[in-house]
Amino acid sequence: MSETESIEGTTAATDTGGRTSLRERVAFLKEDRLGFAGVIVLTFVVVVAVFAPVIAPYDPAATDYYASFEPPSAAHPFGTDNAGRDIFSQLVYGARPAVQVGLFSAAAVALIGMNVGLVAGYYGGLIDDALMRLVDFAYGIPFTPFVIVLVGLWEPSLWTIVLAITLLLWRQTARVVRSAVLNLKEKPFVKSARTAGASDRRIIYRHIAPNVLPLTFLYGSFAIAWAILTEASISFLGFGDPDATTWGQMLQAALQSQALARDAWWWFTMPGLAIMATVISAFLIGRGYEEQLNPQLKE
Repeated sequence: MSETESIEGTTAATDTGGRTSLRERVAFLKEDRLGFAGVIVLTFVVVVAVFAPVIAPYDPAATDYYASFEPPSAAHPFGTDNAGRDIFSQLVYGARPAVQVGLFSAAAVALIGMNVGLVAGYYGGLIDDALMRLVDFAYGIPFTPFVIVLVGLWEPSLWTIVLAITLLLWRQTARVVRSAVLNLKEKPFVKSARTAGASDRRIIYRHIAPNVLPLTFLYGSFAIAWAILTEASISFLGFGDPDATTWGQMLQAALQSQALARDAWWWFTMPGLAIMATVISAFLIGRGYEEQLNPQLKE
């Protein structure tokens, strides 16, 4: 299915002239098992991140060279690395930066993308042209190299990664929301509000915005997945926050220490599975929500 078809389908689904209740927005959980599984996994990761100090049995940075490269055991459920650090504890603490980057990036992407799309679609003309050319410019920038350059120019930190992700990922949300607004602003309930003397700001945020929120939530869930995957990639390449324990850094350390050649499969398998499960769960949530907005996808 092309992006245009997806936009048209989801636009039609949100063209209700009124608000969609929270209960209806999460109704897909009762019908889509994969989407529900994604919610369970993502919720589990968030809980692990919040209670990491309680769950982790060891300090993730504590070394014990006498216990280096130990396979999974009762003392170390996921084994140890070359310095004797507990892999399970690192994995638990690694959930924190993943959740932080994922949620904050998604919130920023949704907020910026929705507002740009609302303004561009409602006003049209030169404002629309200027904002859409900005979107085209953002699409022309290669994503990963841009993040690496920005992180390299500034002090490496999780917030620099969040900023870099936000500066590019809002583009798709803005384009889809604009498409929906172009349709919604011609509807009778918007024309009635304009005839009644409502200001442009009130029409945009009181009458149109509630109808594009489902689209914003949809692309926000996809942004969570891309943000977590990007953070892991940047950390793996050595541009992550040096003071944080991340899944990408675990993979980088395993590669540099030749964990595969030493048959220390647990060192790179565990963070790899954690990244895969978290990213896939976010995509499953987005896919389930997209099917609710556009029922034709189920056919």
